[in-house]
Amino acid sequence: MKNVLILGGGIAGVEAAIYYRKEGFSVELISDRSYLFIYPIAIWIPVGINTFENVAYPLEKLARKHRFTLTIDRVTAINGKDKTITLESGEVRKADHLVIATGSGKMKHVGLEHTLSICGAPEQTLLLKEKIDALIAQGSGKIAFGFGGNPNDPSTVRGGPGFELFFNLHHKLEQLGIRDRYEMTFFAPMPEPGARMGGKALSLLKMLFQKNKFDSRYGKKIAHFEEKGVVFEDGSRLESDLTMFIPAGDGHSFIKESDLPLNKAGFIQINEFCEIKGIEGWYAIGDASALEGPDWKAKQGHLAEVMARNAAHNSAIAFGLKDEDPKSYLEHLNILCVMDMGNGAGFIYRNNSRAIVIPMPIIGHWLKIAWGWYYKMSKMNYFPRIPGM
Repeated sequence: MKNVLILGGGIAGVEAAIYYRKEGFSVELISDRSYLFIYPIAIWIPVGINTFENVAYPLEKLARKHRFTLTIDRVTAINGKDKTITLESGEVRKADHLVIATGSGKMKHVGLEHTLSICGAPEQTLLLKEKIDALIAQGSGKIAFGFGGNPNDPSTVRGGPGFELFFNLHHKLEQLGIRDRYEMTFFAPMPEPGARMGGKALSLLKMLFQKNKFDSRYGKKIAHFEEKGVVFEDGSRLESDLTMFIPAGDGHSFIKESDLPLNKAGFIQINEFCEIKGIEGWYAIGDASALEGPDWKAKQGHLAEVMARNAAHNSAIAFGLKDEDPKSYLEHLNILCVMDMGNGAGFIYRNNSRAIVIPMPIIGHWLKIAWGWYYKMSKMNYFPRIPGM
């Protein structure tokens, strides 16, 4: 049986482990966490709709179900020439066949410790809940949510979850009858955050901001964060009792320090079949990889899963386990999200030929909750996999 080592226990790594097993490989997955954190449904932890335990799914359950080996450790170094990885435990592993699915690091900002992120370390979702509960107990306050960019790789921007939590917090304050006591401001360095989703989605966001009386600070680069606010490069300041900020993705330090082929942001250069350029038998998928494609391209979970399945398929071809054509991730480049707002959602889709926005009052929120259940059940084979989901 052919062996593969998969680095990363997130959405991409888990999908790779499952599909490499389906292709007949012996799989070992190395993760620095004992659970798969399902970020798309983590937006509800800070507002009390969901719990940490329901979002953090034990990797051991998945390992038993799909019969792959799970190792909890952290990767500290990678050597492409020697085809080795070094773990925090000190162990050095030889890996002739490797899949890197370690996600991305984060852009560093001065004063970032004064912020919390819905897309950061999973524990920050609980800290956000504590902050929100304290702010509600306080009775009034100033709330600032935002996200940043990476000029070396714009595809690493992740603003959707920030908007979702922003709308959900607004909805929670409305339900409590205290929304008018809070100033809510969204900030971002780009002039039109959300523009990559298409003109219709951008118009919807603008309409919702006007309707809900949100303030905005767009087009100003962030200088640094302070305990009670955000300071911009033009010297202006946004006061805040709670600052939620999602830094753009950046290459992990251990990847930047490796000999792997990288783009300017430190993401691994691959071909359309997810093969790392110049290293036979090594693949990179999901946020760890450098995507090719149109300017509006974005790193999302559904694309990471496509890349994982394609890597498994293409590896089986390379090892002579099947005789089929290799699969490219490029044909699957699109933006797809259900932007939850607490009392509904908006379905957003964009590819090279069209951009669609479908408002889904009330039912959209429950459909996204149902997707969280479906995601876990389908990963455990308790529920049949629906193509495209």
